[in-house]
Amino acid sequence: MNNYKIGIVGLGYVGLPLAVAFGEKYQTIGFDINSSRVDELRKMYDRTNELKDSDFKKATKLKFTSDEELLGECNIYIITVPTPIDKSNQPDLSILKIATETVGKYISNQDIIIYESTVYPTATNSVCAPILEKISNLTYLNEDNQQEQRGFYCAYSPERINPGDKENSLKKIRKIISGSTPECLEIVESLYNSIIDAGTIKANSIESAEAAKVIENTQRDLNIALINEFALIFNKLSIDTQEVLELAETKWNFIPMKPGLVGGHCIGVDPYYLAHKAIEIDYYPELILAGRKLNNLMGRHVAKQVLKIMTSKGISILNSEVLLMGITFKENCSDIRNTRVIDIITELKKYNCNITVYDPNADNDETMNLYDVELVQHPEKGKYDSIIIAVAHDCFIEMGIENIRSFNKGQGIIYDVKYLFPKDSVDGRL
Repeated sequence: MNNYKIGIVGLGYVGLPLAVAFGEKYQTIGFDINSSRVDELRKMYDRTNELKDSDFKKATKLKFTSDEELLGECNIYIITVPTPIDKSNQPDLSILKIATETVGKYISNQDIIIYESTVYPTATNSVCAPILEKISNLTYLNEDNQQEQRGFYCAYSPERINPGDKENSLKKIRKIISGSTPECLEIVESLYNSIIDAGTIKANSIESAEAAKVIENTQRDLNIALINEFALIFNKLSIDTQEVLELAETKWNFIPMKPGLVGGHCIGVDPYYLAHKAIEIDYYPELILAGRKLNNLMGRHVAKQVLKIMTSKGISILNSEVLLMGITFKENCSDIRNTRVIDIITELKKYNCNITVYDPNADNDETMNLYDVELVQHPEKGKYDSIIIAVAHDCFIEMGIENIRSFNKGQGIIYDVKYLFPKDSVDGRL
C-alpha cells in the first residue's frame, strides 16, 4: 500500500479535505490550476474555512502544486473538480473533461483514476474513460477486457462533503466505492478504508454509485420543494408555516424540514444531471423538474412578500433601502456559487430598490466577479427600509434581533427567510 502515490486534481471543498486526509498516510500531490489557491494552501490558509492549521500540519506527505507535470509521479488519481450546469440547466462537463485530459497525459500501465465529481449515471464509462484512452493510448480495463495486459482502471466514489458542517466531516461519512474490475475495487476499498473512519460500502457497478449520488440530492430537493409549496399556500391563507410544521412534526413519521432557498452546487444542480440522462433515454422526469422549477421561484416569492409588507406599512418602494443579510448558498460557509439569494436581489432591483449586501462569510472580490455585488463590511444603523435575513449564519443569530433592528429606519421591516427569530419579533417570514 505504501507504494501508492496519490494525485488529487482540484482543491476545492471536496479535493482539499481528501488531499489532507491522504497526505497523512501516503505521498500525495494536491494539484489545482489556480496558482493563487495553491499559494494560500502552502501557507496553510483555506479561504473556504473548512480546514485549520492543525489539519494541514498532520498532512506531512502532502505537496500542493499548480505544475501538472508533477502528476506524472502518481499512480492513483482522484478527480474532484466542479461539475456545474449551464444557462440552460444542462450538465456542463467541460471542467471534468479538461481534468481528465490532463490526467490522461500522465497515467501509466495499471494506474487507477477515481472520479468523485458528480455526474449523471454512465458518464464515467461513456465520457471520461474514452478521453483517457485517447490521450494515454492505453486500454480501459473493465469487466469486458480485464484480461488485457496493459491499461488503466477507473473507479467512482461520490463525494459527500457538506460545506460548513464541522460535525459530518470527511472521515465521519461512510463512502460509496465502485471499480471497473474486482481487483480495482479491492484497491479502492483498501485506500478509502485507510482514511475513512466510518468505512465504505461497495456498489456493484460504477453506474450504481453515480446514480446513488444524484438521487441523494434529488430526494432532498424534492422534499424541500414540497415544504416550499406548503409555505406558498399558507402564505396566501395567512397561516404561520412554522407553526403548521411544528404541529405536523409531532407525528412520528413526519420528516422535519423548513422552507427556503435551494442553491449551491449539489442540491440545486444534481437533479438536472439525472433529468438530463432520463430525457436522453426517452423518459421525461416530470416530478424532478417540477421540484426544480418551484424551488427556483422562491427568491422571487421572498422579494414580492417583502414588497407587499412594505406597501402595507406605507413604506415607499421606489428608491427604498434594502439590506440583504447573507449571500452564500447556505449557512456558515463562504461558497456563493449558484446562490439563490441573487434571485431576491434581481427581483428587488426591478422595483428600483437600492440593495446593500452584508455577509462576513463571503469574499467581496468573488461576489463582484460572479454577481457584480459589492459587500459592505458592516451595515449602517438607522438606514434601511427593509432587512431580509436570507442566510442562517451563526453570526447573525449571535447578533440578535434587537441589534439587527437597529439597522432599520422608522417603520422599517425585517423579513426572516430562515426562521432564525421568533415570529413576533419580525414582520414576515416564509
